[in-house]
Formats: sequence, C-alpha cells, structure tokens
Amino acid sequence: MNSDEEVITSYAKAPNRTLSAGGTTFAYRELGPRGGVPVVFFAHLAATLDNWDPRIVDPIAKNRHVIAFDNVGVGGSSGTVPPTIEQAAEDAYRFITALGFDTIDVFSFSMGGMIAQDLIVAHPGLVRRLVLTGTGPRGGKDMDKVLRTTYYDVLRATLTRSDPKEFLFFNRDTAGKRAGKAFIERLTERATDRDAPIRLKAFQTQLRAIQRYGRSTPSDLSELTMPTLIANGDNDRMVPSALSNDLHQRITGSELIIYPDSGHGGIFQYHPDFAPRAVEFLGG
Repeated sequence: MNSDEEVITSYAKAPNRTLSAGGTTFAYRELGPRGGVPVVFFAHLAATLDNWDPRIVDPIAKNRHVIAFDNVGVGGSSGTVPPTIEQAAEDAYRFITALGFDTIDVFSFSMGGMIAQDLIVAHPGLVRRLVLTGTGPRGGKDMDKVLRTTYYDVLRATLTRSDPKEFLFFNRDTAGKRAGKAFIERLTERATDRDAPIRLKAFQTQLRAIQRYGRSTPSDLSELTMPTLIANGDNDRMVPSALSNDLHQRITGSELIIYPDSGHGGIFQYHPDFAPRAVEFLGG
C-alpha cells in the first residue's frame, strides 16, 4: 500500500483478496493501517467472511491491521473442510505464515477460539495477544452437545423463516430478539462482493469436528501465557457459559467478561461495551 493511499477502516468496504499456500487458495479481507502486528480474526461454525459484525471489526481496524479469512473449504477458500479442529489450526498456520507473519494477535469467536487454542499449543510464540469469545477448551463439559442444539435451532429458524443465528446466538426474550435482528441486519451492510455461503456438507463436517473436539482429552493450556481476554454471555446454549470460566481458571492472568441476560452472541448484543474493551486490550 502506498503511503498516500486511503486506509480502509470499514469492514463493509474491505476488498476481497486471495492467497495461495500449500495447494490451497485462501480468501481473505484486510483493513486498517498496515504495519506492526496484525489482528487475525478466527471465525465461528459455518461462518464466511460476511459473518463478522462490523461493530466489532471497525473499531479495532481504526488503529490496527485486521485480517479475516475463510477456513479451508468455506466461502471463497478452496479445498475440503478438515475433519478435525487440529487440522483447521494447521491450515490457519499455513495462511498466516504465507502472509509473512511470525507474530500475530488473535480475535476469535466460538469454533474460531477452538482453532486458536490448537494453533497456540502447536505453535507457541506465534500469538502475542489473544481474545477468546463464546468458546471453550478441548474436552469441555457438554460441548459435544453442540450438534443437537444446532440442528434443533436450525429447525426452529426454518419454521419461523428466521436466520438460525437469531436462535443460536441470542436469548428468545424481548431484548435478545431485538439484538438478534439488529445483528443480522448489520451483517448485510456490505452490499457488493459478498462471500459464497457455506455448503451443507462443509457445515456438517465442521459441526462433527467441534463434537470430536468436545469429546477429546483436554489440551495443556499452560502454553497460553500471553495476555488473554475471555468473553461470553451468561446463557450460552452452544458452548456452555461455564466453559468460559473454565478457560479463565486454566489460563493464568486472563481477564473474563460475562454479559448478563445474553447468549452465545453476548459480545454482539453488548457491542457498545465490548468493542472499546477489545480495542483497549489489543492496544495494550
């Protein structure tokens, strides 16, 4: 980027880019001022590039180089979705190193937080600062129930002609319903060059990978020595809120934010509070 080129700080306007690494073409978007350590965003189950809340991304991109990418086999990235979270982490490592970075900060949500944990365990020293939201540790109690919960809520959404995320991410009280609809509306702010939605088979493979992760032997999280911010709602039905506290207990020196009367998407419902806190943490 030339010094006189305008810095894009709106996720809705970030250009689509591709990068080839190890036989895979990765689709990604980047925004914010270049230079220094980038903040790499690790996405949730079934997410494409269009699933990041601009009210979270844009404040971070105001002063930081932000990179979001499609996992292998999802959206604009080529290949086949890997059957395990460990392999997804190795795919992410290929992408990051192909970009030329040996140090990154991570912002992760849900499945993205699981991938980030496996990435750090396999490649200690890569991540400088870590944000884990709506996620839990490998082998976390009741995490393997995500498959049943997800299919149930997808059915409920289909019957009401709603987006499944309104059920999966938000409580079904008045405040939750309002927050869910506002969140879905924000995801449509990008009007052009939108990503391809995830295919059903890819979605099912990711879901089984999370279930396998939930039934696995816990990882040694002593490798997670970097400053870590953990956040969730107090009523997460996808990745039980208790697992956020579990992570907090196991990651020395971590910070924990639990938002009241909210679910898996608590950080999106409370974005006016959470976004500035994430900006401050990542800028520390």
